[in-house]
Amino acid sequence: MKKLCVVFRRGPHGTAHGREALDLAMLAASFDLEVSLLFCDEGVLHLLQDQNPEHIGCRDYISTFKALPFYDVEIQLVCKQSLVDYGLNKNGLNKNGLSGELQILDSEAITAHLQSVDEVVVY
Repeated sequence: MKKLCVVFRRGPHGTAHGREALDLAMLAASFDLEVSLLFCDEGVLHLLQDQNPEHIGCRDYISTFKALPFYDVEIQLVCKQSLVDYGLNKNGLNKNGLSGELQILDSEAITAHLQSVDEVVVY
């Protein structure tokens, strides 16, 4: 089985990148690829609680993360340094419907994961 890692590097609202990354993850999983998600840089902001994108005129695609368990997308990785950079910790994160445990990884573990997959797509 081929493995794909979808990397969320940009913030959740204001651009279509997050929605496109989520759509790609679900589409790839529906074709029996093993999909992992990596949240780093601004991408960790996807995991913040109580987001109200309607207030800035954006659609709430983050609620779509709840569909990922139906596609067997169970590997969710979070960059430890990005959490530090944004003053976040694991307790302040909302899984937004993600199944499984959020794995907090350092840069070496992230590198190892990226080397273990067949394709990496960065948004």
